[in-house]
Amino acid sequence: MDALELRLEPGFNVLTGETGAGKSIVVGALSLVLGGRASAEQVRPGADEAEVEALFDVGGAERITAALEAAGVSTASGELVIRRVVQASGRSRAYLNGRLCTATELAALAPDLADIASQHESVALTDPSTHLGYLDRFARLLPARSELAADVQRLQEITAELHASRQLERGRGEREAFLSFQLQAIDALAPRSGELAELAAERSRLRHAGRLHEITQRAAARLDQGEDALCDELARLASELRGAADLDAALTPVARALDACWDELRDAAREIGRYAERAEADPSRLAEVEDRLYRLEGLLRQHGPTLDDVLAARARIADELSRLSGVESRVADLERRRAELLAVAGERARKLSVKRRKAGEKLGAAISTELSELGMGGARVVVDVAPLAGERAELAIDGARLSQEGIDRVEFLISPNKGIEPRPLRRIASGGELSRALLALKRVLAECGPAGLYVFDEVDSGVGGAVADKIGRAIADVARHHQVLCITHLAPIAAFAGAHFVVSKSDAGGVTRSTVVRVGKKERAAEVARMLSGAKVTPSALKAATELIEAAGGAL
Repeated sequence: MDALELRLEPGFNVLTGETGAGKSIVVGALSLVLGGRASAEQVRPGADEAEVEALFDVGGAERITAALEAAGVSTASGELVIRRVVQASGRSRAYLNGRLCTATELAALAPDLADIASQHESVALTDPSTHLGYLDRFARLLPARSELAADVQRLQEITAELHASRQLERGRGEREAFLSFQLQAIDALAPRSGELAELAAERSRLRHAGRLHEITQRAAARLDQGEDALCDELARLASELRGAADLDAALTPVARALDACWDELRDAAREIGRYAERAEADPSRLAEVEDRLYRLEGLLRQHGPTLDDVLAARARIADELSRLSGVESRVADLERRRAELLAVAGERARKLSVKRRKAGEKLGAAISTELSELGMGGARVVVDVAPLAGERAELAIDGARLSQEGIDRVEFLISPNKGIEPRPLRRIASGGELSRALLALKRVLAECGPAGLYVFDEVDSGVGGAVADKIGRAIADVARHHQVLCITHLAPIAAFAGAHFVVSKSDAGGVTRSTVVRVGKKERAAEVARMLSGAKVTPSALKAATELIEAAGGAL
């Protein structure tokens, strides 16, 4: 079985290698465990399946832990193992700590686990739904947002209750009449739990009273009447055996058993006799029983299938009638509470919106400055804070829809060059521009973003020299707060890494294989020298590589 393992270190990890060595395999594998699309092309020809497994440290990540626990996935160890198996047919299976899950569930967890910045791909920062959270973290507004969320949640609950109460109020008259009719129909019969079985048994006895009288009377006579009565015959046998027991004590138990049988038979005979006396036809009582069964069955058709269901329905009907009687005062109370809470939440939302707009200007300027440092001097970032659409929403403030996050929609817009109108971050065409824009965002938001792995691929596209050095420094700065994996072709970027991994490719038996090795001091200097000078590593290139790594402060 072919296998490849990559054990990343905390901080800045760099992955380098010759073009075509297989560096993209790492990004593809990570994308797969984060809910990316599976395809048959990911399985080596001739193999039945491909498997990718990733181990994440989620200790202290409260949002991830809460989401996993809600899905029934244990995180007691503080670790999360994601496994994705892709079959040769293209079908796939996914597992969270051994529990089968869907790719959609993986994708929902992805933003808090890792963010991949490569050509046309970013798991989190290019998703506008995450931008409000980043702005609020940057502006330290999360406590205020939490207070607003609590108010809005109560508002939503009150609004839902008010809507239901108004519905009751509108159809109150007809509903009360209907419910009263149903309640009276049940109370008129006053059914009891288990009554149906009792009535069915009584009806059977009354219907067959003549036959039952005949059978029991004949049985009573055969048991205890006439010369050949069974009780008398058993009494004689018992008496004879008692006499025999006087001669042989071994027969005493048998004699006693026959005495006991005689007692039981006499009791049975008396009981059957009494039953025969009572077993008489009673047409009027039979009519009463059948009439009550018919009426009870009518209730069952409405509220059944059992009498217990009928009794439960009666309780619900009585409860609804009680609520209907006080619905007008309930509506008035809910309207008052809703208006008071809406005024409080509205004021919170307005203040939060003002702070967001001011913070958005500062954040946009800070990111633009970072982009300038990264060789995109003409780039400009705008943090667009706009009202949430929904003038007709039930909860609205100044024409904007009120949500638990406020009344604002936030999206990061970028103009890569002067004279170009800012566009959504996700629509930037250049992979290099996208990666550098995301790097700038992450550097500014390094202390604000959720914990997790940041992956930079193609961040060095179209740059070199001084810009590459600045990109390396920027990634190293981000790595002080996050685990980072950077795939690069540029030595000035690789020099800043704390852990260096090299991808190499080999051909054996007509099969191409890629391997990943973490290199030590000597091998790392040789790899950086190769990146500086090309395939042939010269002493001067080796010396330059060593000096570059030392100057950058990378691990040697």
